[in-house]
Amino acid sequence: MSTFNADNTPLTFPCHLGVKAMGHAATGFPDRVERIAAEHATVIDVHTSGSRHGRYVAVTVTIEAHSRHQLEGLYRALHEDDTVMVTL
Repeated sequence: MSTFNADNTPLTFPCHLGVKAMGHAATGFPDRVERIAAEHATVIDVHTSGSRHGRYVAVTVTIEAHSRHQLEGLYRALHEDDTVMVTL
């Protein structure tokens, strides 16, 4: 099994990529995710969708990515935020 790294990646940079974060539907969660993404990349679009009972929200931030290192930094920042439950 091969390991992906900065030199061995299926992505071609620069590219537009959707990053999804899910968390509790607390006020400001979408803005918080967008702010974290903006610290690491240019935000192109933000889309939110709520769960059936309204307890959770999924935020998909489309960014312009220029490197795998940049994406790793973004995912690391999302994972470190205590309001983010899951990232995809």
